[in-house]
Amino acid sequence: MRRADRLFEIVHHLRGRKLTTAAQLAQWLEVSERTVYRDIADLQASGIPIDGEAGVGYRLHPDFDLPPLMFNQNEIEALVIGARIVEAWSGPGLANGARSALSKIVTVLPKDKRVLAENSRMFSPDFFIKPQINAQMDQLRSAIDQRQMVVLDYADMEGKHSQRRVRPLGMFFWGDGWSLGAWCELRSDFRNFRLDRIGKCEVLSERFHDEAGRRLADYLRKVASD
Repeated sequence: MRRADRLFEIVHHLRGRKLTTAAQLAQWLEVSERTVYRDIADLQASGIPIDGEAGVGYRLHPDFDLPPLMFNQNEIEALVIGARIVEAWSGPGLANGARSALSKIVTVLPKDKRVLAENSRMFSPDFFIKPQINAQMDQLRSAIDQRQMVVLDYADMEGKHSQRRVRPLGMFFWGDGWSLGAWCELRSDFRNFRLDRIGKCEVLSERFHDEAGRRLADYLRKVASD
């Protein structure tokens, strides 16, 4: 990484964070802490309003504004494929958001970088994804955000159908499909529901509240320990 790019990255990492240590910056940038200290000193000397000191941490003055972002080739490819994956594997709301966001990013890129983004050969085909799955995603995302109870008609691995009344907590992408992480009222436990096995999905007006042992944080701890 060029030093100019590294200095920009330091400012970018400091922006919006309360406190960032030299050790964190060194790890993210893959340089020594001594290099970070020297770069911070040079940024401060050039007038960048960075507060803090070695051994404690650094913060960027909240009124400081960055110049327009520039992206390197790997970053552009990551943005393109990320947007295309979201467009292919999510509901209409996120798909439209991904297209719009990528369009805005491409618009402000220099001509050579814009050509790179527009000619990217990274793709995420969607012709094999069932339309019903994507249609349910916006519905389930809204239920998660609004903490609304959901009733699912669900088929297990053996094809047995059951109706589940759940607290939707989060959605997870596993590379070949999505699942809904939820608290299942029928099983009185956390369950993962694959979207391609969900039939009818009804979002209720009834809302639920965070309850110890049934929250997203509890679900994530259980998943990590299994």
